Amino acid sequence: MTTRQISRRTFHRKTVASVGTALVAAPLSSRAVEKATADSPRQYIDMHTHLGQVWNTKETLTASGLLHFMDEHGIGQAVVLPLVSPESASYPLSSEFVLGQTRRHSDRLIPFCCIDPRTSFDGGQAGLVEMLRRYKQAGAKGFGEHKPGVPVDDPRNMRLYEACAEVGLPVLFHLDSQRNTDRPGLPGLEKAVRANPNCQFVGHGPGWWASISGDATERDLGGYPKGKVTPGGAIDHLMDRYDNIYGELSAGSGANALARDLDFAHAFLDRRQDRILFGTDFLSPGQHVPQFELFEEQLELRSAVAEKVLRQNAQQLLSLE
Repeated sequence: MTTRQISRRTFHRKTVASVGTALVAAPLSSRAVEKATADSPRQYIDMHTHLGQVWNTKETLTASGLLHFMDEHGIGQAVVLPLVSPESASYPLSSEFVLGQTRRHSDRLIPFCCIDPRTSFDGGQAGLVEMLRRYKQAGAKGFGEHKPGVPVDDPRNMRLYEACAEVGLPVLFHLDSQRNTDRPGLPGLEKAVRANPNCQFVGHGPGWWASISGDATERDLGGYPKGKVTPGGAIDHLMDRYDNIYGELSAGSGANALARDLDFAHAFLDRRQDRILFGTDFLSPGQHVPQFELFEEQLELRSAVAEKVLRQNAQQLLSLE
């Protein structure tokens, strides 16, 4: 390992030494700091978790269960995402449910809100904006998980992006071959990002992360392609041209995008260090999360890059204390 690089294991040790004074150079809320211990420093902010029962084959995850998982893995704060579209989960998880479940743990659990683009409402665009404003006033820090079974640039989606920009809610979206659909090269997503420069987009899902490679096919957008990454992927294309697009590393899709080509992953994370966010997609007790193995055993990042990806970028995007 060179002096310019630091593994997650070394990063963990360095963080332990700083607990109680300056947690990785950017402190959490005082209550989170008080809970930090030498065995479990709060070195992560997780951009993607769920509460309740998401899939009919998975166990229900409670707030206490999520907090236990966070304590085990050194996660100081975690975004909790509703799932309101019928394509997004076996059971709907409403914005009201997420706001209610996270309220008692507001120092650590960060609620988002969501509205399906096909939802009926009155008042035109102003009515949609008002709905989102109410969620923000209730504590929502962002919009998502946005996961409807329509094209990513569907006019109804475009209306939502415009409303989120007006209210000031970043949009965390899932993209694959069934939800927020697009074509190789992600031209539909580019249309949405270009048309809404004041909306912060956060990409997630198989279609998004397959697009790290320049040779991504229609089939790849619905799966987990293997093999070396071809430079010139849509993610780099979008990040080169637009400053309002981010990526979060949760789920099998995020882990696969890095693990399939570690050399490319190192260069990509270094190149996009200000736009990448750590996430797990933890949603059920006992779930395996490969992201920890990647950062502990396989990836060696410069300390400044690790600090941004693991927590600082999320702090900045969501204006967290």
